[in-house]
Amino acid sequence: MHLIEVPAKTGYVWFRQGVWLFRRNPLAFLTVFFAYLFAMTLISRLPVVGPVLPLLLIPGVAVGFMAACRNTIAKKPVWPTVLVDGFRSYGQIVARRLLVLGVAYVVAMGVVFALSALVDDGVLLNLMIGNGPAGDPETIAASFNPLAVLVAMACYIPVAMLFWFAPILVAWHDVPPAKALFFSFIGCWRNRGAFVLYGALWIGVALAVSFGLSALMQVLGVGQEMALAVLMPASILVTTALYCSFYATYRGCFGLQSEDPADDIPDLSGPTA
Repeated sequence: MHLIEVPAKTGYVWFRQGVWLFRRNPLAFLTVFFAYLFAMTLISRLPVVGPVLPLLLIPGVAVGFMAACRNTIAKKPVWPTVLVDGFRSYGQIVARRLLVLGVAYVVAMGVVFALSALVDDGVLLNLMIGNGPAGDPETIAASFNPLAVLVAMACYIPVAMLFWFAPILVAWHDVPPAKALFFSFIGCWRNRGAFVLYGALWIGVALAVSFGLSALMQVLGVGQEMALAVLMPASILVTTALYCSFYATYRGCFGLQSEDPADDIPDLSGPTA
């Protein structure tokens, strides 16, 4: 494992590589994404542990999605079962380490929402675990405290840096959890310029899709239900492509897992790549 430091403009390359990767096999990626949503929805309905268990499994599922990206590049089939790849393909030690990361992630998210609760008395936390106010989307949106959301987002940034590469370093590079968290943070920090541009591009796309389609629906006089029927698939497409770009950030910061050129991803740094 070797950390690669890249210029800020590489964030644009990661963005393009994510889109390229999604376009390689959109049906497979969408199937995996829907399988993830379905599984997490079922798990979240379990009594007592339901709100926590999805967070516990996120590091392992992240490895599965990265494996789906790697298999797509290598022109191998991708099935929804790839989501559990992290827990079944690298031995019991890796599976346990991924669960340790999951526990750490649960604790980290607990700290994030505890800090946001200092601002809104726990309203955001209750919304996240499904105990928020019932009603239409406008009522639920009105219950959000913007300051609490900003606090949560600011506190989540270092958490994201710690866990961005940690699962894949544990599974593919046999790095212990504590070191994986450290190397992940350092990898994000040393390439912070690229990550800022990368994040700005994806936020820009998400806002453009959301506000652009909303404005179009208003111009066409489309009802709220029909507008949601259009916005939801568009949001899912953007989110799935974003997930694909996670592999590009790993590839850019830590290189290839193996020497097999089939695992490579195009540079796409040129204007006509």
